[in-house]
Amino acid sequence: MARELDFTTGKIVGPLFRFAMPVMFAMFLQSLYGAGDLWVVGQFAAPEDVSAVSTGSQVIFALNSLIISLAMGVTVYMGQKIGEGCKEQGGSIIGTSIWLFAIVGAALTAALIAAAGGLASIMNAPAEAFDLTVLYIRICGGGAIVIVAYNLLAAIFRGIGDSRTPFITVAIACAINIGLDLLLIAVFHMGASGAAIATVTSQMISVILSFFIIRRQGLPFAFTKKHIHRDRPVNRRILALGTPIALQDFLVNLSFLIIMALVNELGVYASAGIGVAEKGCSFLMLIPSAFMQSMSAVVAQNAGAGKYDRALKCLKYAILLSSLFGVVMFYLAFFHGDLLAWIFSKEEQIIFQAADYLKAYGIDCLLTCFLFCFIGFFNGMGATRFVMIQGATAAFLIRVPVAIFMSRWEPVSLFHIGLGIPCSTVYQIILCFIFLAILKKKLNWKN
Repeated sequence: MARELDFTTGKIVGPLFRFAMPVMFAMFLQSLYGAGDLWVVGQFAAPEDVSAVSTGSQVIFALNSLIISLAMGVTVYMGQKIGEGCKEQGGSIIGTSIWLFAIVGAALTAALIAAAGGLASIMNAPAEAFDLTVLYIRICGGGAIVIVAYNLLAAIFRGIGDSRTPFITVAIACAINIGLDLLLIAVFHMGASGAAIATVTSQMISVILSFFIIRRQGLPFAFTKKHIHRDRPVNRRILALGTPIALQDFLVNLSFLIIMALVNELGVYASAGIGVAEKGCSFLMLIPSAFMQSMSAVVAQNAGAGKYDRALKCLKYAILLSSLFGVVMFYLAFFHGDLLAWIFSKEEQIIFQAADYLKAYGIDCLLTCFLFCFIGFFNGMGATRFVMIQGATAAFLIRVPVAIFMSRWEPVSLFHIGLGIPCSTVYQIILCFIFLAILKKKLNWKN
């Protein structure tokens, strides 16, 4: 039977840390999908391929983040029901989510294949890399249904308190992805298209492994094919929880795509540089991101059980644990961004541009340790509309305007453009403290 954890009783720090670590390692390995592509392309292909993968992977990353956020509705709803002692409703939740996400996956597959050229244009893909960028997006878009399936399965496992199974499946698939990258790019010289094929194939293997584990180990409640249908109340609740998170994440990622489009106007080296930097950032943000996802599951159980004071204690401990890593992340990004960039490219100009952008991200590393824990906490509490509001307003009232202003400040640098990121995070943290005070007063928390 799949491993299930109860977060509503006993110690907090140990179980929280043990749950968060497999989430972090799974996210680390998942990040290797794109990073492995970029590393191999950077070693064995032309700068145009590097630019195509860096730009195209940002579009796919935005898609992936959107699905993860929408699937968070499943994680939170499942966790709340377990906290309420109603885990027998898990079959209906899973069945409805499969029905819902199958439709979402099919729609995204069709949309990405049809709109690949338009997306490359919106992203201002450099002329030399435009056709390669379109091809990369179309190949990955063709596998969108696989990306959707993987993230839904991971959300279900985390909802029942199992963070190890997603880690195991993604670890195996990641190794296959890197092997295929080397075969298709280094041996067969397929460049950006080879990277896309490797990513989709390895994601498919991850999904197959997940289904095999479910069939072999089972779930902590009854689930059969009969559960796979539209249950209207369950469907509404999943969408009510997940849609605001997904919309917030879509708008946040849209703001980063706008920033990349601004940078792409500076030429192919700046374009490749910010793509390389974003890959480095995806690793730097693993720990706060892991705590964000873990907090959603942990707090959801306590909120379902009505243990709000314990949920708040989980937030405090998560911030403390996450912040311990924040200083290290800042040091690496701000002072040694060139070493992080060197992992993905040997081009001196690309390394210089990436390191310049990473300095701004280094500042943000100190802040996201607070922010991401807050977001996971509010998601678990079911306050997903607030999460959407603070994320969307930060993106388009702070992050994008600052980036646009800095892109016109001579001399233009990626560091100055990137400063919009920590500026928006400060704004979000202030909003989170205000909303927390409102919640504490409303629910009469003692802590």
